[in-house]
Amino acid sequence: MASLGLLALGFVARARWPDARPSLDCPPETVRLDPAGLATCGAGTVPTGATALALGLKLDLNAASEEELALLPGVGRDLARRLVMAREEQGRFTSWDDVDAVPGVGAAKLQTLRAATVLDAAAASGSVW
Repeated sequence: MASLGLLALGFVARARWPDARPSLDCPPETVRLDPAGLATCGAGTVPTGATALALGLKLDLNAASEEELALLPGVGRDLARRLVMAREEQGRFTSWDDVDAVPGVGAAKLQTLRAATVLDAAAASGSVW
């Protein structure tokens, strides 16, 4: 009898979780981190790097570290290193053609980078996917 009750509880839990509704009632670009590091719609700091990615925000390609870029799907550590080296050698990426010129960036990787990053920090507030 107890196992039947646990089975029923499992069905109820599965039907109610995970909830498709967003956890916060604000658009992703307005999410901030409070002093404890929790995401909030109120005052706080703008999430950057891996935290921004986890929240579904875009990274600034001209400011992201090698470690942060390596977290992007299909980028990996080698391409991330080449992107950072190219940025350090030539200065900021000013166009996607600059990014495409980096060895290892082909059409598919460029599409991934365009979806997950921006070239202007002011535009980094949009959603990644």
